Amino acid sequence: MKPIWHPSPNFNDRPPLIHPDTVVLHYTDMQSASVSLQRLCDPLSKVSCHYLIDEDGTIYQLVDLEKRAWHAGVSEWKGRSNVNHFSIGIELQNPGYEYFKEHGFWSPYPFLQYQALINLLKVLKKTYPAIVHNTIGHSDVAPERKIDPGPHFNWDLLEQEGFKKN
Repeated sequence: MKPIWHPSPNFNDRPPLIHPDTVVLHYTDMQSASVSLQRLCDPLSKVSCHYLIDEDGTIYQLVDLEKRAWHAGVSEWKGRSNVNHFSIGIELQNPGYEYFKEHGFWSPYPFLQYQALINLLKVLKKTYPAIVHNTIGHSDVAPERKIDPGPHFNWDLLEQEGFKKN
């Protein structure tokens, strides 16, 4: 598993002595990975993530893991604010809520996308072991503003692989 490097200018340094111990999962709420990459790499958007996983399982890395990607916004987890400081942001390509509003059901996450996510998480846990207890959704860190990765995301699949919210 070698991610495709697709750099975003939207990042900055983490605070001194802060290393990732949390993974925040998102959905893109956009129609395609190319559209998502364009937005996540647009300096005017001021948003980014560390990884984007397309529906076919292709993984793009946009920000170096030692840098602070801009994915969580105003957020808090376990009494710590500014989740971007200590997290790795992973976007899952999915049309999200806009699709739901238009079609009346959520667009599913394909098996290959789940498989790529699990493989990526297993690689990340070698360097950042605490993520096995802190793999969460954007909705967990910003519950008043966000619902992603959405009610149709299969958290049980991640828990079977040892990744859970605590």
